[in-house]
Amino acid sequence: MGSLLVVLIILGCVAYQFLKGTLVKSFAAVIISICASVVAFGYFELLAAILIKREILVPWAHSVSFLLLFILAFAGLLTIAVQLARRPIDLGLLPERIGRVICGIFLGLIVSGLLLTAVAMAPISAKYPYQRFDENRPDPENPRKVLLNADGFATGWFSIISSGSFSGKTSFATLHPAFLDEIFLSRHEIDKGIPNITSPKAIEVPMNGVWLAPDSLKGSDGQPIQPQSGYNLTIVQVAMTAQALKAGRIFTLSQLRLICKRENGDRNKLTGKGKNIYPVGYLITANELQMKKLTDRMEIKQSDFIGRTRKIDFAFYVPDGFVPVLIEFKQNCIEQLPPSVTADQASPAVPVTAPPEQENTKDTEEDTTEDTVENTLEVDSMQ
Repeated sequence: MGSLLVVLIILGCVAYQFLKGTLVKSFAAVIISICASVVAFGYFELLAAILIKREILVPWAHSVSFLLLFILAFAGLLTIAVQLARRPIDLGLLPERIGRVICGIFLGLIVSGLLLTAVAMAPISAKYPYQRFDENRPDPENPRKVLLNADGFATGWFSIISSGSFSGKTSFATLHPAFLDEIFLSRHEIDKGIPNITSPKAIEVPMNGVWLAPDSLKGSDGQPIQPQSGYNLTIVQVAMTAQALKAGRIFTLSQLRLICKRENGDRNKLTGKGKNIYPVGYLITANELQMKKLTDRMEIKQSDFIGRTRKIDFAFYVPDGFVPVLIEFKQNCIEQLPPSVTADQASPAVPVTAPPEQENTKDTEEDTTEDTVENTLEVDSMQ
């Protein structure tokens, strides 16, 4: 379906430019579409955040904001271009015909790529506009691509040229490396009732909340975790806040990603280019790791909270030479990470499950009130 859409849009743009346009206007349309896409990519999150805060079109906020900014910028710039080029310029029969076709192809490629990107951000099944990942075993390293990789072309070149908000302080390639993979995986189970949007304040990471896993760490089967060559097993303690209960209560591991950068790269965490790393599991005791798939579903409840947060220790395989700098949850929640520490300096690990009697004993000894909640977490594996 995605490839068919690309073909139809390219053919439509070629036909229109060949029959109705001129080479100058066709070339101007390509340049204008590039400029309009820069506006859309650069500011759609800002507009979406305003809509989400005001609870307007919340599930559709990112998709609508992206399309709206592109259409307004394209229409405005095209109007200016038409006014500046009132007199037609004819460069000759052959240059005109060949040039219009070439410009039509590029225009169609850009427009189709942007449209596919906007649809991929919409709260619809991950099968649309095309199936980028296997439904049961998504592999972030092997995504499927649409014809001519139109959406990859649109997002890829913007990651190269963009500095995010044009301030030079942030980079789209750092905030959203592999942007298409991110938005497809964020809505991987959306048709099963798992939203891809949450509160921007849904997660926190405490100080000393990032550490290298100790060598004594074992799997749920009691066997030592075998190190992977070229990777460091890293634990990140993610504190789910009360805001997470609104739309982040149910999530899959595919909706959580660690962003890493080269260890000797740019000192500014938000510039340069990042790399997405997805969790491989979480701690069920201080020294025991439960391995999980990206499709595994997790659910937190009000009763899981201790105080104002529910902490979960997720495990990631970070490539050698990279350091974690950011963590993202669902499509619109991102937090900077503190520097990594050693296991003995780390924040106390929080097991996913704890015997209720231990919780009750602790409550009695500390004379806590009935507001103290049991530390449990329900996990369903989606086959």
